[in-house]
Amino acid sequence: MEMSELETPLADGDVTVEPFTAQHVEGLRTACAQDREIWDIYPVNMLDDGFEEQLKAFHGEQGWVRFALCQAGRVVGTSSYIHPSLENGTVMIGGTYIEPSVRGTDFNRRVKKLMIEHAFACGFWRIEFTVDTRNKRSLAAVAKLGAKHEGTLRRNRITWTGFVRDTAVFGLLKEEWAG
Repeated sequence: MEMSELETPLADGDVTVEPFTAQHVEGLRTACAQDREIWDIYPVNMLDDGFEEQLKAFHGEQGWVRFALCQAGRVVGTSSYIHPSLENGTVMIGGTYIEPSVRGTDFNRRVKKLMIEHAFACGFWRIEFTVDTRNKRSLAAVAKLGAKHEGTLRRNRITWTGFVRDTAVFGLLKEEWAG
């Protein structure tokens, strides 16, 4: 499988998942500034002067397929496929941020549905999610998708604040996906 298969633009009405390009940078900067407090529990700080440098860190290294998440043409967040391995049938969905204006709506579910179904259509049979255990909203959202909590990695990652976080690991198998 070519990475380009995963880089396909996806859409559900006014919700689009677009391959991340330079044209999305300023929209994402604006979206990230909508929730200044959430960045305390993210691995990186996507605010203010270090935005471009942190964008590279937040979007990971090689092996990430990055997306801008848009509603009605406006960037309201970001997400990625991380380290897809077709030979193992696995891909992670992560590096996700969604601004407050679309939280509590069906936006996240629509985005994740697009990404999950596209990954399964590309031949993957397992999707993984990892979440900082302090991020109760994200923990609930991943569980609501039907992903199963498979365990917690204790003290496995240092965030930009120096906090050593615990990471909950979730898995979603193709045959478990209810759509």
